[in-house]
Amino acid sequence: MTTYDDRASLTDLTTTAERVRRSVEGVIEGKPEVVRLSLTVLLAEGHLLIEDVPGVGKTMLAKTLARSIDCSVRRIQFTPDLLPSDITGVSIFDQQRRDFEFKPGAIFAQIVIGDEINRASPKTQSALLESMEERQVTVDGQTYELPSPFMVVATQNPVEMEGTYPLPEAQRDRFMARVSIGYPSAEAELQMLDIHGAVNPLDDLQPVAHAHDIVKLIDAVRGVHVADSVRRYAVDIVAATRTHPDLRLGASPRATLHLLRAAKASAALSGREYVLPDDLQALAVPVLAHRLLPTAQAQLNRRTSEQVVLDILQRTPVPVAAPPAGPHYGQQQPGVRQL
Repeated sequence: MTTYDDRASLTDLTTTAERVRRSVEGVIEGKPEVVRLSLTVLLAEGHLLIEDVPGVGKTMLAKTLARSIDCSVRRIQFTPDLLPSDITGVSIFDQQRRDFEFKPGAIFAQIVIGDEINRASPKTQSALLESMEERQVTVDGQTYELPSPFMVVATQNPVEMEGTYPLPEAQRDRFMARVSIGYPSAEAELQMLDIHGAVNPLDDLQPVAHAHDIVKLIDAVRGVHVADSVRRYAVDIVAATRTHPDLRLGASPRATLHLLRAAKASAALSGREYVLPDDLQALAVPVLAHRLLPTAQAQLNRRTSEQVVLDILQRTPVPVAAPPAGPHYGQQQPGVRQL
């Protein structure tokens, strides 16, 4: 494998990521934190679930991110009659060749947009499980590798539940992060009217990065350093969800891995070659909350998963850096950060 100088790779990462960020923010007004999280998930080799009410730009965000990168893009409109073979592909008998030929499905793209994913049946939803976790598709006993980079950006409406099939926990666990866009501010909405009122901004959107650039940046993110105490901090946060009295289902070991990968990508986007506890804290809610199931009593008390994660962050001791003379990391009181 080709090696890159760490410092040069980090510089390339921040420069390229800044171009993509500006491109996306030119269409998605007033939501810089949502755009940053999308880039973080992309560079961490994860998948993004966008969950919000209709009309706030869920599909627009996914399309804008996809078009800002010069890579293959496929959009799947999930409906009740969608079949698993529509996603993965199907083997068709070729009469001339007297043999079966595989016709790839919509999943064979570098960025796959799954619009209203909860409107398809559970059988169709499960067609994404293998591809999201192992980045491959198995059809009729034959395994096909998916391109790199590979990212699924799925949207769903949490309000209108008629005719929908909620994602099972196993599939929600495969999404690295969940984000809610929310309504824009008055100023951002006025600017949106100026930009979107006359033309569709996607029509003039040009790619500002190539797929092979993103692959290099992903390699650079993998090299970001994580201290042993920060790793332990990530484990402690996730482990606390498994014993919290307000939760009947905590986060999985996959969640720990996703949290650490996302933190490394976030550190790289900030121009750092190492992960801080702040990176884990900033990503804990979007990475963990959608995987948790509150108890019936917590739901009666209107305790959300997001609130539980914030409570865990307040109770979990935070590692602190020792004086510059030594690399040792110690422990401090819960909820206090000295970095």
